[in-house]
Amino acid sequence: MKKVISYNSIAEAKASLDNGGRFYNVLSQPDDGVISKAEVAKVAGLFNAKQQMVLFLDLAISELEEPEKEQLILNLSNEFRPIYDKYKSSNLLPSEVDKKGSLSTNVIITGTPKLLGSDKEFKGFVMVSAGKTFMLIPIIDKYTMYEIRDDASSATFIIAHAKSDTTLPAKTMKVGGVLKQLKMSKGDEHASKTFLEATYFMDII
Repeated sequence: MKKVISYNSIAEAKASLDNGGRFYNVLSQPDDGVISKAEVAKVAGLFNAKQQMVLFLDLAISELEEPEKEQLILNLSNEFRPIYDKYKSSNLLPSEVDKKGSLSTNVIITGTPKLLGSDKEFKGFVMVSAGKTFMLIPIIDKYTMYEIRDDASSATFIIAHAKSDTTLPAKTMKVGGVLKQLKMSKGDEHASKTFLEATYFMDII
């Protein structure tokens, strides 16, 4: 999971994002008032992961005032704007995700994470590719698991990130990722719930 630093002002955001892209992005020019997919990809350290680019952008601008966010989105290029509209993130509390979140979409959750340290604390399975077939494996074999707590209601939601990543501190933060399905039992096709496959986190200013 990568840490995102939020922009403090729209001027800072434009200066960072309107960057011309990498040297081979000859059609993207710095400081031209248009923010392209290539320019966001450069800042995010990505190449063609469109959904992750949008998630990164939404987190990076999440501390701006709403009028500033809207103005920045208006500066997106004609190529990137439909991509942004397709993958635009939902900002939810842990208590809201089950009702308002949709599978395979970007979600940013605000709350306090708590590490789940063993399979005794949490059980569940995720589907992984095994050649031309798929198999269910215990989620704790693939991810480090957390509960993220809604500070207002004490409700929790499950988030997970790659085991090689650093441990999240137990403080209020924003965590961004893709909403996925978790099977609670190998034998029961209907016993499932959702979890957030986290990609980014951000301290709250």
